[in-house]
Amino acid sequence: MTNILICTVGGSHQPIVSAITGQRPDYVIFICTGNDPATGQQGSVSQITGQGMCIKANFGDAKPTLPSIPVQAGLQPEQYRVQRTLADNLDQIYLDCSNAIQSALTEHTGAKLTADYTGGTKSMSAGLVMAVLEHQEIELRLMIGGRSDLIKVQDGSEFSALANIEQLRFERLLAPYRQAWTRYAYSEAEAGLKLITPPHNTDLRGKYIRFRDLSHAFAEWDNFNHDGAQQILLNYSKQLGPLAPQLQSIALLNAKKPQLCEAAKLFDLYLNAQRRAAQGRYDDAIARAYRLVEWTAQWLLKVHCGIETANIDEAAIPEGMALKPNRNGQLQAGLFDAWQLVKHKTSGAAAQFIKAEENRLLNHLKIRNGSILAHGFEPVKTVDWQIIQAWLEQQFIPMLLTETAKTGIKELPMQLPLGFDLR
Repeated sequence: MTNILICTVGGSHQPIVSAITGQRPDYVIFICTGNDPATGQQGSVSQITGQGMCIKANFGDAKPTLPSIPVQAGLQPEQYRVQRTLADNLDQIYLDCSNAIQSALTEHTGAKLTADYTGGTKSMSAGLVMAVLEHQEIELRLMIGGRSDLIKVQDGSEFSALANIEQLRFERLLAPYRQAWTRYAYSEAEAGLKLITPPHNTDLRGKYIRFRDLSHAFAEWDNFNHDGAQQILLNYSKQLGPLAPQLQSIALLNAKKPQLCEAAKLFDLYLNAQRRAAQGRYDDAIARAYRLVEWTAQWLLKVHCGIETANIDEAAIPEGMALKPNRNGQLQAGLFDAWQLVKHKTSGAAAQFIKAEENRLLNHLKIRNGSILAHGFEPVKTVDWQIIQAWLEQQFIPMLLTETAKTGIKELPMQLPLGFDLR
């Protein structure tokens, strides 16, 4: 395997020479500066390409007494190259270091890359570190040793040490999937996390697994697989922190009491519609809202009257109301007819609601029917959803909470999380 060293070069040659002689790479890429554009002073490239005696042994020496770094380190011309950059332009340094890394990976397939950021300006060191963080396979090192001041380590005491950046890499890798949670995109987060190589550090590995599993849990929840979500969340019941109340919500969705479970699922469907709207998926949101309104009427008729809207006894149909039988001869009620039955067969909050909101419900159904996911051909607009969302929030959900209070659900459950602290 070819060993390649990438190092930044500044005013001190000794750490670079020590790094090369200590690691004995097969090939070296020197990140150097050219002449200063303002003063014309030589950059660090002169320590690599200079001829004869081109390096001062000590900063205060009158003239150079040492040959170039490649000569001191015993490198042949074919064993190294120079990547020029700027001294203090962090953007350009990062790009130049990234290009050097990419070239090394392309030209030396399967090579082991090590980067040493000891030399160079602060911006050069920062640029190289930033570039290295993009590649998990590159080892980052620096030269350390005894110090008598804050300027440099003592010559001769240097040794190469591994820089501990696994936490930094871990956080950078997780950042896009933390962002996915802010959009309720749990499936996206889970898929991306599966492609990440788990960290070696035990604590970081635990955080990675927890984040991946919780992304899976909420993805399942978002896809209405409440039982699967609960099984995963229960495994982390002691580590959920601020997400612990979600366990109460998921327990209601899997409750053994049918009325309670179904009531909880109505609110879960409403929250799911809100998540689709938050993603800008208004057709999906309105399709869910339609199902919520329909299912609520079905639930109310079942609870209050024992009526199943899929097969209604003719004796249960109020005088003056007509329902057409299906191909099997069963009398069924769609959304609007179901709410007419609620109006005539019940006397609670839902009956009062439909008496007051019947015309508005019809208007909202027109918006839904124009959706591509219903009977129309136009996408639902933001303003269309905002109208229906306001109606749901101000009229429908308060009515539903009044009806579900008898089952024990007196307030709207918590929405799924937009983020989670892995500490």
